[in-house]
Amino acid sequence: MVWTTEWAPTDTELNACVRCGLCLPHCPTFRLTGDEAASPRGRLNAMSAVAAGVVELDAAFDEVISSCLQCRACESACPSLVSFGRAMEGARVEVATERPRGRRLRSRALGRWIGKRWMVRAATLAAVLAQRVGRWVVPRRLRAGVGGLRRLPIRRSSVLGYESPLGDETVGLLAGCVMDPWFGGASEATIALLEQAGYRVLVPKSQTCCGALAAHEGLADDAARMAGVNTAAFSAVDRVVANAAGCSAHLSEYSRWGAPGLQDRVSDALHLVVAAISDGRLPTLETTGERVAVQDPCHHQHALGMTEESRAIVRAAGYQPIDVDPTGMCCGAAGSYSIVRPETSAMLGRAKASEVEATRCGIVASANPGCEMQLRSHIDSRVRVAHPLELYAEALGVTPQSR
Repeated sequence: MVWTTEWAPTDTELNACVRCGLCLPHCPTFRLTGDEAASPRGRLNAMSAVAAGVVELDAAFDEVISSCLQCRACESACPSLVSFGRAMEGARVEVATERPRGRRLRSRALGRWIGKRWMVRAATLAAVLAQRVGRWVVPRRLRAGVGGLRRLPIRRSSVLGYESPLGDETVGLLAGCVMDPWFGGASEATIALLEQAGYRVLVPKSQTCCGALAAHEGLADDAARMAGVNTAAFSAVDRVVANAAGCSAHLSEYSRWGAPGLQDRVSDALHLVVAAISDGRLPTLETTGERVAVQDPCHHQHALGMTEESRAIVRAAGYQPIDVDPTGMCCGAAGSYSIVRPETSAMLGRAKASEVEATRCGIVASANPGCEMQLRSHIDSRVRVAHPLELYAEALGVTPQSR
């Protein structure tokens, strides 16, 4: 069998791998299993075999591809600069075309429903009730996610539609599919800090999910549709910012999904805040000596090459940043991975929690919602998990101007 869609891995992407194996120690699934098929090299070999018609695109190939966390740690280690993330997304598009009927519900949830606000509101209400009624009403596969959420308010304020009264350069904030309803504090902190730095912030109501979850599921048409919606929603702003690592990374690759006009204006919120700290628009507070563990989301470390920004913000807030894991091993959240493969996800989550607890810090900073939920699911409940921008905004005592 050969590839059937325009999104399939290209020969250039597949042939770039020289099979050296330097990626193996950095791959979470290979480290857990020792199985070559669970390594980047093994997965690329499987893709090449399908492309050449040597093997079928069957359930065995689906297992090889779907077991990947798409953390892209292999890209950071690769001397040949293999675009593994792009190849993996393309392979998943091919798998999705052959997906059995039983998995289509998940595809609809990640490809279509997650972009509909009423569906996200319904899921939020269900999570609120589950937190108050008790875990016994929550299906086992969803318990880690609900357990990893902060205590959600019954009534919440949304940042959608927010508009700063003043400012020079206009930035549009991606509210995301879950950042606004589940991590509103991080969004409000982002707005407050950007305003303090002199930006005018808009949060268009017409925006939707960035599309990363759809792309990771192989739902190319849905990912491209969301990219188009967001390109139109943010057409009037100078810059587009996201405060979730996964969203920032996906937005920066929008040209792949048919939206090249937006990705050139994308900045991660941490990057803008650090720039404002560096040039004096935002202050650096006197250190308190309190230590904060910094967990690097995979998309920051491996997709965007951002590792210093979180630490610079933690330092500016008066804390002492402490590295959790210099090798950047994935925490196991990986979008829907914790639901689809809870056992593997839990093993990685417990390992990451042990690394955090070994620092003996009372606070851990993480700039991605999935990572925060994963840490909360496995870490000691006495340890606070927060977005770096929340810690900084709290230390400065700033809030959005229109609130």
